Amino acid sequence: MRRKLKIAIMGGTFDPVHYGHLVAGEAARKEFNLDKVVYVPSGRPPHKQEKNITESHHRYLMTVLATTTNRYFDVSRMEIDREGHSYAVDTVAQFNEKYKGRAELYFITGGDAILEILTWKRVEDLLRQCTFIAATRPGFNLEGLQDKLSQKLPQQLCQKIIPFQVPALAISSTDIRTRIRKGDPIKYLLPENVENYIYKHRIYL
Repeated sequence: MRRKLKIAIMGGTFDPVHYGHLVAGEAARKEFNLDKVVYVPSGRPPHKQEKNITESHHRYLMTVLATTTNRYFDVSRMEIDREGHSYAVDTVAQFNEKYKGRAELYFITGGDAILEILTWKRVEDLLRQCTFIAATRPGFNLEGLQDKLSQKLPQQLCQKIIPFQVPALAISSTDIRTRIRKGDPIKYLLPENVENYIYKHRIYL
């Protein structure tokens, strides 16, 4: 009997994608023995104001440029092409439908997002369908998360959220956008081809 594939979904706005996202994906791939990490730029994230988010086709193309040299990385338009708000539970269900039981699913997201997971749509359904990898930067405090979750969720679901420290996550998309607006350099914070794309299309200016 063939073993199940281990597929991780990397969710985020990727506005823009940077080395922190890429290092997190590669570190998780190695740590959890993943077969593939699929970056899924969000279409209409319900927790963010849409007017402040760069157009989806730019975010998708920047993510493709950033991941093209890693054979274990892929990029999906799933949320961008789906109508309505982008909910993780719908994305995971779509991945499960695609692999039809042949894959064990993981969902990589930031520690700040995981602190808000109780506000996510149908969170119990979501945790039954996949294991969460909560990628955190050094010094980010997830202490007390399990206690907070256990007050609202069954214990077996709380255990499906695994904290995972990634030093490069000190880089942030917010900081990169601010630096561009101020005219400060962004070199070495993100791949050079993404940097060139941003300046060519005058994104964030």
